[in-house]
Amino acid sequence: MTEEFLQKFTRDVARRMEVHGRMWYEEVVRELGEAKARVLRDKVTVQVAENMAQRRGNKPELSLDDLSKCWLAQDGFWFQAVEFSEDMATAKKCNDNTWRKFSPFEAECIKKLLDMGDAEGLKGLQRALDYRIYARLNKQSSGFEGEALVFKMNDCRVQSARVRKGLPDYPCKSAGLVEYSCFAKGVDGRIAMECLGCPPDPHPEDWFCAWKFCMEE
Repeated sequence: MTEEFLQKFTRDVARRMEVHGRMWYEEVVRELGEAKARVLRDKVTVQVAENMAQRRGNKPELSLDDLSKCWLAQDGFWFQAVEFSEDMATAKKCNDNTWRKFSPFEAECIKKLLDMGDAEGLKGLQRALDYRIYARLNKQSSGFEGEALVFKMNDCRVQSARVRKGLPDYPCKSAGLVEYSCFAKGVDGRIAMECLGCPPDPHPEDWFCAWKFCMEE
């Protein structure tokens, strides 16, 4: 990764973070109304600013990895703001609907970043998965099994933190089904997805979730 590309990638992730936060706000407005959404947005904005300042410290700017961590923190701040204001079900609904919009947006960002076309198939998807923000935070792997691409999240930052605290897996399957299917379609509209396992599903120790992608007939 050249310095020029790294800077371009960092700017792109900053834009994704900005758009993701805006999408969260729009979903909360739709679910809770503008007045309540504004209160939660103000709270989250302060949390995000404090988190970014803490990570930046005395550095002139945030690194790509620090910015990725700030993006994940922002996502968590929004989820908890809705959860504590309302309930878990409402937070999950807003989260899932946000991913429904953000995943294809992120796919388009990555395609532009890598100068990819709209019909690069499973190999294009495999390449694009390595440039998602999550790829900077988690340990993941992918490989072909016959004509299908299998992607595994081997170590998830969120789930691993819960394991360390003695908590059960967070049931993220509803979001994952939206997230991965919409991302794959955003890369190439011909790609279909199958969930091989995602919490609350049981899973082996070497991955938290796994997804199978193939080209539609």
